[in-house]
Amino acid sequence: MSSFIATAEPNPPTPDAATIENDGFFPDISLDELRASTRLDGTVTHERLREATIDAVASVNAELYTWRVEQLAAGHTTLADVPAPRVAGESVQLGRYRRAVFNMTHADLTERYRDWDTTKSGGQKAEDLEATICSARRNVRWALNDLRGIARSTVELI
Repeated sequence: MSSFIATAEPNPPTPDAATIENDGFFPDISLDELRASTRLDGTVTHERLREATIDAVASVNAELYTWRVEQLAAGHTTLADVPAPRVAGESVQLGRYRRAVFNMTHADLTERYRDWDTTKSGGQKAEDLEATICSARRNVRWALNDLRGIARSTVELI
């Protein structure tokens, strides 16, 4: 028995709907860039991707709230204004922020879709996706730590 799953969206979103407008300090998020970066296909609908991304942006922004206040107090009005090296003509801070949002979105969507198939092979695939979810969540932590300029891990002697 074979099956067919269509992965293309019948009506692509308008350019306005394909961007999550942010708070002015942090950059807007392009859903097209996010989809390409995380290799999400059409099985994740635009609406689900948009909602998961809005949640990820809100979570990342909340975690960076204190750091953002410090940057504003230092006179930096946007993340791009925060002193940092530039790669490919862009502040590395922008890439770190996007990496945190993209990976958080990817982890959340992967968690939602991993129980999609209830067969034995589907159960095995769900277990295999656990590593993807853990890697994405680790990448969120690393991106946020890199952005704030703190170590990726803390080790203490007991």
